[in-house]
Amino acid sequence: MAETDWFKFEDKDYDFPFYNKNPYIPKWGWIVLFFVFLIGFILSISDKIHFAILGCVVLIVPVLYFLKWDYNAIFRIPSRRDVILVVALFAGYMVYSIAMGAILDQFGIVSSGTVNPESFNVMTIALMIFSVLGEEFIKFIPFMFFLRVIYKYSNNRKLSVILSIALILIMFGSMHVHNPTMLIFALCIQGFGSIFEFYGYIKTKNILVPYLCHLITDEFIIIITMLGFV
Repeated sequence: MAETDWFKFEDKDYDFPFYNKNPYIPKWGWIVLFFVFLIGFILSISDKIHFAILGCVVLIVPVLYFLKWDYNAIFRIPSRRDVILVVALFAGYMVYSIAMGAILDQFGIVSSGTVNPESFNVMTIALMIFSVLGEEFIKFIPFMFFLRVIYKYSNNRKLSVILSIALILIMFGSMHVHNPTMLIFALCIQGFGSIFEFYGYIKTKNILVPYLCHLITDEFIIIITMLGFV
């Protein structure tokens, strides 16, 4: 693969799995992952920690199976640089969400949902450890599928990555829409805001980087809400 096929910011020690038959997933395998995606999504939105843990297992084990149990292809202990990147991406998302929220507010576009601080507790914090990991795989599996399909017909790695990310950002934002009035807000905040986490994955090819960024963000919001700052 030519140097120009990679983004300049990418760490080139690892590549995305599956899209270039690295390793190859047969059609029946993608069907399995489709059902895994649906089941994992249902389990991950539960407020029960045992369902969230089960959701992680359901999502991760089939992926590792098709990776021939090569967990290093997606999981690696974060380096010092990775940790610094996680903190920077967390800070970037917080600035983005506050600024975007203020802009949307000027147009009367706000979240129609209200958060009750009393609904959060220590168990909520523990639950997020597993539900957030499940959410990262809910993004990862379709991202790999779109990447595989687009690359197959375009043979253009950069274009495939860009288009796949765009589709997943829209998909992930739509998953947070509880009613039509929330569509634009959810797309801008949860959807397009996920670009920070995606940057972490695209750069490192290590799911633990976007996971930690996502986890810190959600836990931070929960904690400040419990303390009455939101």
